[in-house]
Amino acid sequence: MNRSALVTALAERAQVTRKDADAVLTALAESVGDVVAKGDEKVTIPGFLSFERTHRAARTARNPQTGEPLEIPAGYSVKVSAGSKLKEAAKGK
Repeated sequence: MNRSALVTALAERAQVTRKDADAVLTALAESVGDVVAKGDEKVTIPGFLSFERTHRAARTARNPQTGEPLEIPAGYSVKVSAGSKLKEAAKGK
């Protein structure tokens, strides 16, 4: 499902216009992005998903073509975890 199909499904389910559904989806994405960027909180939608920023340590990797070692600097990543209702949905229940 792409963004357009998701907006259409949200609009139908919530009985709002596509424009309003798109605005809500955009606001959700921006809000989650802002909290994750700060890194001091975890965003949780109970039963569905949780998002949190994690720290990745610096490490040494290898270039697969040349075998040369590469230094990858420390950085940040995002951890996304599925909630219980989403896990049950994935099982087909």
